[in-house]
Amino acid sequence: MTQAVRARLTGGLIPSLAIVTALLIGGVIIWASGPRLEGPWFGTWFVVDAYQALIEGAFGSPDATIDTVLRTVPYLFTGLAVMVGFRGGMFNIGAEGQLAVGALASAWVGFTVTSLPLVIHLPLVLLAGCLAGAVWGGVAGLLKARTGAHEVITTIMLNYVAGQLAAYLLNGVLRDRSPLNVIAQTPKVADTARLPDLIPGLHSGVLLVIGVAVLVWFVLWKTTTGFELRMVGINPDAASYAGVNVVRRMTWAMGVSGMLAGLAGAVQVAGVNYRSTLGFNVGYGFDSIAIALLGRNTVSGVVLSSILFAALRTGATKLQFRTQISTDIISVIQALVLLMIAADQIIRWIYRIGPEQTEAVSDAASTAAPVASSESGR
Repeated sequence: MTQAVRARLTGGLIPSLAIVTALLIGGVIIWASGPRLEGPWFGTWFVVDAYQALIEGAFGSPDATIDTVLRTVPYLFTGLAVMVGFRGGMFNIGAEGQLAVGALASAWVGFTVTSLPLVIHLPLVLLAGCLAGAVWGGVAGLLKARTGAHEVITTIMLNYVAGQLAAYLLNGVLRDRSPLNVIAQTPKVADTARLPDLIPGLHSGVLLVIGVAVLVWFVLWKTTTGFELRMVGINPDAASYAGVNVVRRMTWAMGVSGMLAGLAGAVQVAGVNYRSTLGFNVGYGFDSIAIALLGRNTVSGVVLSSILFAALRTGATKLQFRTQISTDIISVIQALVLLMIAADQIIRWIYRIGPEQTEAVSDAASTAAPVASSESGR
């Protein structure tokens, strides 16, 4: 086995063991919440039954599988968004806000424009979400590149701005004026602004997100733009010395990151909710950080992580119904996965795995946070 192959296997081993370890610890928590030693097999059957319910809730029927796929779509969009930021050395915590403004913009275009055919109206709705998210993310990238303002701070602040802006607009000029409406939401978008179904209950946004994932992979790994972006993410000073326009690439990275998150909001509006509702997107943007880290900032890894997180969320309801344990246990498991990935030395110590010898893994780890050496030198 060559060193490169061993490197890739090791790179995939750590996330896999992190998931297994998180599930084991989650199992202990479930066991402690159940009959404990009084149950069959000293209470361990209760844990097995809980995880069986989780799997059945996510994939146990066609409807459950469709629900899992639908939840995967926004997770994949936002996971790719955070991954692109990471690859450019930018920690985008603002996917939540970018998704919100993307949903608002797409919903506005969807219900105000009513005289266009689907082939024109639907692309405009999706484009509106992309542009809104790109502007929201690009602001943070431009501030980082021009003034050194840390993107973690600016994107967190922009999340709050987006949330308050959404609350203001959904309770004001964008509010559905129907006499029967009592919540903060827009009117439903026109039929021509809705994604067609592939099968009943499953919209064609699934094909769109697959195409976007392939496109992101191609741009990052097969183009000069992607190479320059990754160079800036690893060492902006070296990239600048090599002739790369660091300001442009940082702004581009956050703009594209925001665009992908905004597209997630647009697809949710055009394919699932058919309107923008206050709080409908809560959680996707923040979960996407864990998804990108678990996926080691690779497209294939983000795809698999998105499916995992979607399955956990979809199956949580049946787990709660069968065991009477709160669905919050899923948040605990996700947090444990993130902990194990962020502090992978814990996994290495538990399973006696030696130091990484791989360029691929160290490259992914190095782009999972802004370049500290560059920051300290400014």
